[in-house]
Amino acid sequence: MNDSIEQQVQAIGRSLLTELRAFSEGFWSKEHWIAEFAGTLIDDETLRTQVLRFIDVLPALSDDRDLVRHLHAYFRDVDLPAPMLANWGLQHTGGAIGAHVAASAVRTSVSALARNFIGGENADQIGRTATKLWKEGYLVSIDLLGEEAVSEAEADALQRKNSDLLQQLSTFLHASRHEAERNHRADLSIKCSSFYSQLGRANVRDSVEALKRRIRPLLVQAMQSDISVTFDMEQYDLRHVVLQTFRELLMEDGFRGWDGAGIALQSYLKETHDDLQALIAWARQRETPVNVRLVRGAYWDSEVVIAGLNNWEVPVWSRKEQSDAAYESCLELLFANHQLVRPVVATHNVRSHAVALALAGQHQVDPGGFEFQVLYGMGAHLARVLKAQGVGVRIYTPAGELIPGMSYLVRRLLENTTGHSFIQQSLSREFNEELLEPPDSSAAGGRPHAATLSQSDGFHNEPLHRFVKPHKRKQFAAAIEDISGMPGIRVPLLINGRERFTGQSFSSRNPADPGTIIGECARASSDDVDEAIASARRAAAQWSGATVEVRSKKLLEIARRLRRSRDTFAAWEIFEVGKSWQEADADVAEAIDFLEYYASEALRLFKGETIALQGEMNRVEYQARGIVVVIPPWNFPLAILTGMLSAALVTGNCVILKPSSDSPVIAWKLIELLRDCGLPDGAVNFLPGPGEQVGEQLVRHPAVDMIAFTGSRAVGCRIVELAARVAGGQTHLKHVVAEMGGKNAIIIDRDADLDAAVKGVIHSAFGYQGQKCSAASRVIVVGAVKERFVKRLVEAAASIRMGPPTDPANRLGPVISEQAYQRIQRVIEAGKQVATLRLQREPDFNSDGYYIGPVIFSGVDPDSFLAQEEIFGPVLSIIDADSFEEAITVANATSYALTGGVYSRDPAHLDYARTHFKVGNLYLNRGITGALVGRQPFGGFKLSGTCNKTGGRDYLLQFIHARTVTENTLRRGFAPALESDHG
Repeated sequence: MNDSIEQQVQAIGRSLLTELRAFSEGFWSKEHWIAEFAGTLIDDETLRTQVLRFIDVLPALSDDRDLVRHLHAYFRDVDLPAPMLANWGLQHTGGAIGAHVAASAVRTSVSALARNFIGGENADQIGRTATKLWKEGYLVSIDLLGEEAVSEAEADALQRKNSDLLQQLSTFLHASRHEAERNHRADLSIKCSSFYSQLGRANVRDSVEALKRRIRPLLVQAMQSDISVTFDMEQYDLRHVVLQTFRELLMEDGFRGWDGAGIALQSYLKETHDDLQALIAWARQRETPVNVRLVRGAYWDSEVVIAGLNNWEVPVWSRKEQSDAAYESCLELLFANHQLVRPVVATHNVRSHAVALALAGQHQVDPGGFEFQVLYGMGAHLARVLKAQGVGVRIYTPAGELIPGMSYLVRRLLENTTGHSFIQQSLSREFNEELLEPPDSSAAGGRPHAATLSQSDGFHNEPLHRFVKPHKRKQFAAAIEDISGMPGIRVPLLINGRERFTGQSFSSRNPADPGTIIGECARASSDDVDEAIASARRAAAQWSGATVEVRSKKLLEIARRLRRSRDTFAAWEIFEVGKSWQEADADVAEAIDFLEYYASEALRLFKGETIALQGEMNRVEYQARGIVVVIPPWNFPLAILTGMLSAALVTGNCVILKPSSDSPVIAWKLIELLRDCGLPDGAVNFLPGPGEQVGEQLVRHPAVDMIAFTGSRAVGCRIVELAARVAGGQTHLKHVVAEMGGKNAIIIDRDADLDAAVKGVIHSAFGYQGQKCSAASRVIVVGAVKERFVKRLVEAAASIRMGPPTDPANRLGPVISEQAYQRIQRVIEAGKQVATLRLQREPDFNSDGYYIGPVIFSGVDPDSFLAQEEIFGPVLSIIDADSFEEAITVANATSYALTGGVYSRDPAHLDYARTHFKVGNLYLNRGITGALVGRQPFGGFKLSGTCNKTGGRDYLLQFIHARTVTENTLRRGFAPALESDHG
């Protein structure tokens, strides 16, 4: 921004501040208690967190005693700001009357707070609010609260609500138009997440088409009513979908000449300036202007946290100064192109207003050629000052019921207490000229990523594909296309570095299209088993004799090569085992994690430990066990295989790999990669074949030192039994690491966030068709929340897109085989005899693939086979519980103890679960699948396995023997001095 414009900005800004000071006293006296409350939260971060969490859970607390119990749980150790949360009531809640008084005071206070930011709960209230604002000379934009649809039924309902709101706005606008001289075109703000429950980062085409179907009728209705429509910008993950939907709809013949469309852009996103340039070029082609509402953005904290947790590039600027500079840069671009993109300056930042007014003068923009927007309930003084400049001021007015409005309220409060907002700066009532200082866009720093804070030793999880960039989606699709054109490959045995094809073979087929053979795989014989073990014994001296640095470096090289072939490996998984885009990508990323994590851990572990005393030296060292048989499953065909294999190799063992007969091609592709990396011949031998023959012979063999197995409970128990037998000539006990099944439960507490709970259960129960040992197969629902939760859950499950996993829109693919298909179908039919069938979704397309839609049973007896036996498919059982304690008891009442989850906003119940929920991996307020290497070491106990926690610091200990060497260093009365004795 040149010096001339900056001088104008300063002059205009000082004038605005002068006028704001005149309004400030009256404003804050009227809103004194809100200012006092906000000021308290600004000064106390702990209190702020607790208050916002309590406000979030409040709508779920219909029982007075329950509310008071939560009040104590959240605030027992803090001094609450009056009158917000009723300190008196908190101190007098011993009886029913006290609880009622306290609960009533809290509900009244929070409702009063919410009404300051929400324009109405019903049509009449919304209409009165809009009419009042129109009469005062303000424009209005109405935003219907209730953001994300978790099912297609909810998306339909939200479309109808928006349509009704358009009709109400039209009616009130017509009745009040005569009250003002200026054009009062109303505006409706819409959120794309309200109109399609299956929105995804990768399934862009499907998402855009679904959104256009639901939004198109609303645009027609808005045009007919002379009401503008603005597409709100939401989380970064949806940015590309929102932009594409907007552009495609507005290029349709019926809308191309309409000037009532607009879109919001967020200056805190690093890509927004480029997005705005692209939008300007598109508007020039369209030949009809559009409105661009420029905001800073309301999801900064969550965007930073999400990126950090996933090791993604942070999409937002790290400092407020950078967002401010980006805002001004976008303003310059908007005003320079105001005939194509009409500026809508949506901010409470006084410098931004001054910049807009200065730019409007520079580019000779008519006062009707742009407008300001402020939030309803905030900055009423600011709105009056801006209106006095002769420019239109629009009030962004949320509307809807209190319960869905709470998420909005929490976000508004969060914005007002972050230390950055204009509202906070003005709490002091001193509108000083520091507010006009130009932003320093070069400022560095900002918060570190969350993952950086929680992971050490240089290891960080491989980032999953976010699929928000077009080139990433194209690369992934190209890899799928390449694999789809390949003929079925021939998979040999590998013994002592040499490939071998035998006289017998078996086929690996695409479960989505069983007529397609992915690979023809050689079948190992008994002689092959003996030869492979002999090969491993010969290689053991060379491989175990190598330094840990050499072995670790080899794993890192494998990881680098796997990363380069990442999309190709994921494509093989899509075809051979029916994983979706996201599931396949996650499996390959986890394989990379295992290689890098175990490489790092081995270096730490093999340093050993020395305990030196004067006169005695003690050294703990480790050595390889010897020969390890690795038997991986098909459901994580690369990740689990790589995890067990890499743990065995980096600790110096040689390996016999018996891959799953359902995924031998993926296993062979990994073997090819290992060979390319130069592993010694015989260090890894590859023996595909049936488990009951090849697997059992390997487990029985007296030369085998260890078996690492992941799979079913029946096979795992059989391996433990066979390995316990000491054969003739065997001089050691075999060690078994067995990760087996689960009958995993998620508890839905009566105060749970149902939006999060429904999404978490859907992903946990039906992700990869429920074919995960960690998958949720039971949901235990506490109290009266059951029917609301089950209704939404059933509708959400019925909305899941099902079909070939090559299409990123499909989240539910086939089960692994015909055998699995028939077994699961038998379970479903038997379940109908003992429980109530709430959903059985049939495929709505023709296919020979092994497709089973989501199945949900309710009224399930905790002791029935539905609640006790692992099904390993998309079948979910719902069990009732009268109390949280009963829910925990029911959850524990199986022979498994693998994963479990709780959705609750009651701190006492979360603490109770930590102590009493007996599972290897417990997840609170999130899904129960997707454990990450190094962060959530995975494994269960009871009959879920030996609980050796793969991906954790203790896992490598399973693959080694420990030796302690003690030396007496005292000779004839003389002992060497310790280093600590010198200096």
